[in-house]
Amino acid sequence: MLERLNEVMDHIEGRLDQSIDVAGLARVAATSEYHLRRMFSALAGMPLSEYVRRRRLTVAGAEVLAGRGSLLEIAVRYGYGSGEAFARAFRAVHGVGPGEARRTGAALVSQSRLTFRLTVEGSGSMRYRVVDRPAFTVVGLKARVPLVHAGPNQAIIDFVRGLAPRTLKRLEELSDQEPRGLVAVCDDLDPSRAEGTELDYHHGVVTSAAAPAGTTSLAVPAGTWAVFGTSGPAPGAIQELWRDVFTEWFPSNPYRSRPGPEILRTRLSPDGAEADAELWLPVEREQG
Repeated sequence: MLERLNEVMDHIEGRLDQSIDVAGLARVAATSEYHLRRMFSALAGMPLSEYVRRRRLTVAGAEVLAGRGSLLEIAVRYGYGSGEAFARAFRAVHGVGPGEARRTGAALVSQSRLTFRLTVEGSGSMRYRVVDRPAFTVVGLKARVPLVHAGPNQAIIDFVRGLAPRTLKRLEELSDQEPRGLVAVCDDLDPSRAEGTELDYHHGVVTSAAAPAGTTSLAVPAGTWAVFGTSGPAPGAIQELWRDVFTEWFPSNPYRSRPGPEILRTRLSPDGAEADAELWLPVEREQG
């Protein structure tokens, strides 16, 4: 997988002044658009679209300083429909407008070209299983929240704190399928997975029961799931599990992520210091 990601990087680099679509990049990587976006974001720490934008503006910045054509010519060359749009994007990355940069020779910000390499470490093994599940339903309460890549998601924290204990107890009694008990479910994420984009957060249970009044239901189609387990200090063990799944497990196994909800079941120790967690991710086997 890492070799194919580096082919994607070569493809991007050779087409910074041309149209680049994720479907074409996915074909280069021999995987799905969805999985390519997930893998890149996990490995690079930024959305694929953001990397392409930053690389284009890095190269465009060099041309601005070198005086290679008018600012409008450079803007059009790198996919901007107007000088104003180019100037806004340029300032957002470099902190200075292109005209001022050319006049003063200002220092600009450079997004380095990415290369993915395998680093072998003496890390421990990862507990996982792959299961085929018939269709099921998540019943609970839902909120639309922003995506936060690092640190606590205050919107989710506030939402869960606002749920009545009686409501949560009633929901937990409906749980009759794996993963059992109350679960956190993230669905309908923006394909870019950019910081601040919104997603549906469900706090509920997997059940065959009908949704009680005042709750919502999420129908989940049949499919294959990779289930990962971890135990350790909270919340570090859970955050590390997400990281390891996408930076270690997917590159080493013949599966790719597919669209669908992501489910986390967490059990905390009485003092809240330790966590036992199970992460369910929708997957499909890689073709070829």
